[in-house]
Amino acid sequence: MKLSRRMILQGAGSLPFAVASLRTGALAQPSPAGPGEVPPILFVHGNGDYDALWMTTLWRMESNGIARDRMAAINFTDPNARSDDKVEQAGRSSTEDQRRELAAAIAELKRRTGAGRVALVGSSRGGYAIRNAIRNGGGGDVSHAVLCGTPNHGVFATDDQPNSEFNGRGAFLRSLNDGESEVTPGVAFLTLRSDGMDKYAQADGRFIGKPGTPTGVSVEGPELKGATNLVLGALDHREVAFHPRAFREIYKFIAAREPARIAIVPEQSVRLSGLVTGTPGGAPTNRPVAGATVDVFRVDPETGERKGSAVYSAKTGADGRWGPAQVEPSWSLEFALVAPDAPTTHIYRSPFPRSSDLVHLRAARPLGPADKDAGAVVIMSRPRGYFGLPRDVVLLDGKEPSDVKSGVPTDSTATLRLSAGEVGRNIVAQFSEERIVARAWPASENRIAIAELTY
Repeated sequence: MKLSRRMILQGAGSLPFAVASLRTGALAQPSPAGPGEVPPILFVHGNGDYDALWMTTLWRMESNGIARDRMAAINFTDPNARSDDKVEQAGRSSTEDQRRELAAAIAELKRRTGAGRVALVGSSRGGYAIRNAIRNGGGGDVSHAVLCGTPNHGVFATDDQPNSEFNGRGAFLRSLNDGESEVTPGVAFLTLRSDGMDKYAQADGRFIGKPGTPTGVSVEGPELKGATNLVLGALDHREVAFHPRAFREIYKFIAAREPARIAIVPEQSVRLSGLVTGTPGGAPTNRPVAGATVDVFRVDPETGERKGSAVYSAKTGADGRWGPAQVEPSWSLEFALVAPDAPTTHIYRSPFPRSSDLVHLRAARPLGPADKDAGAVVIMSRPRGYFGLPRDVVLLDGKEPSDVKSGVPTDSTATLRLSAGEVGRNIVAQFSEERIVARAWPASENRIAIAELTY
């Protein structure tokens, strides 16, 4: 029997998963909620991302008794930041755009639940929107603010790009960090950060394309004066939001008690639905795509071959929504997505243990010059973490792909380009967490395969 991280976690039961380091200056603001008084929770994604990244966190919350209708995850319309926050840029959002959208989402969650205040949990840039909304009139609506890997003092702090929201010396972050305390009174703040593995909290600029150039920030950049500041160890920029270790601290801070379990409790029957979006002009957006065909297949976990006809098939309407598809929690799945102006995308997923309406499908980027000689293109996706760290083992047909460099946190995707003779082969992606089998589809037919971790 092969052990996966999922099996280990499910066997862990109620065992507390993590020990975090507590930074000084942490307990200036006690939690407004007592035991048993868990406010509604709104999850806020980061730059270029989408609501689906919070899927496993929502499942863990549900597995600890938090009702699904007491939670929500926002989809910012245009999730990428502008190069200059003051200058309009197609397909990108300003800090004010995000503040307005988040304020509306807070109001809707309050309306839906009847609660007076909600808790906010943000990853990376999502923490900027949270701080901005709280500081500019929204503090009375928020009980807790959890900021995961948010570069609160900038990805860089230099005289370059003075209007970038990621510049610690820029007007946006100076306005948020002004004063003796960097948090808003009346709201309990928690920051979660890495102990050195966050590519956006580094003293040297090599991870942002400027090797040898001082950034003016450090690994402590995500911390805030007046907040509870926790160090989660050697986790990367995304893992400090989406890792089970992060879940434990998020839950404990908001609920004022330890979670009963870290493991996700499977459901007997699973219903999946979500949104189809695209990348017009090359920039990812969360705008719905109409007229996209979604087919869902059950596949053999050992070969990637389809097991019968599609278990679900439909075309999206103006709202870009698809589903629900009824599946079993043990099934490995292929989502075949045919969207306008995009390659046919075959997304292979490890099993879904619980239902979700956040199965976000975004077609692969168009084939480019680097792909012109490839017989097939397979993209590995680790959406809740980065490749290239020492604790990752990524093998394709028993070999490590050249895109994955040991010891360097690169990105959440890596690309394998196969020869014409390898078209039609089943490609085994062995991640440290899961094993996924994807089929190599011919690039000549404008097809791309994605092997993506569900868990």
